[in-house]
Amino acid sequence: MTARTGQIERMTKETQIKVEMNIDGEGNSNIETGVPFFDHMLDAFTKHGHFDLTVDAKGDTHIDDHHTTEDVGICLGRVFREALGDKKGMKRYGHAFVPMDDALAQAVVDISNRPYFVGNFTLPKDKVGTFDTELVHEFLSKFTVEARINLHVIVHHGENTHHIIEAIFKAVARALDEATMKDDRVKGVPSTKGLL
Repeated sequence: MTARTGQIERMTKETQIKVEMNIDGEGNSNIETGVPFFDHMLDAFTKHGHFDLTVDAKGDTHIDDHHTTEDVGICLGRVFREALGDKKGMKRYGHAFVPMDDALAQAVVDISNRPYFVGNFTLPKDKVGTFDTELVHEFLSKFTVEARINLHVIVHHGENTHHIIEAIFKAVARALDEATMKDDRVKGVPSTKGLL
C-alpha cells in the first residue's frame, strides 16, 4: 500500500508553520505550537486517530492565540487532504462518540470533497487556562474547509469546558480514523459519481 503521508510549510507575517502527517501511523506526535492547551488537544487528536503528526508552529502569540490556532487548522487540513491521495478503497464515512467524565461528544464525518462544518456545541467558559475556547470552532472550521470534508460535531452534554473540548478532539480523530480506513469491499473510489 502506498504511504498516505503529507507535509506543508506555510509562512506568513503572522505565523511560520510546518506540518507532517501519516494517516496510517501509530499515534506518535511531536507538537509545538506555543499554545500549551492546543498542544494537548492535538496530542490527543493524534493518539486517538492513530496518526503520526508533527506540528512546528511559531506565531504572534504575544498578541493572542488566534492566528496560530487558525493557521494550524489550515495547514493540518491541507496535509490531511494531500495524505488521502486518490481515496480509493477507503470507507469514506466515520462516526464516534467519546465520553469524558461529565461530557459526551459525537463527531460524524464524510470525506466528500464538499466542505461543510456544523458545530452544535456551546462551551461554558471563555478560557481554559490562557486558551480562548472560541478558537475550537475556528480550528475545526478551517480544518474542515482545507481538508474538504463534511464534519458535524455535537456535544450532547457537559459542564467542564476542558472535558468538552477534549472529548470533541478525540471524537473527531476517531471518526476520521474510521473514515480513512481501508475496506477490501470498496473497489475504487467510494462514490456513485466515481470521483470524490
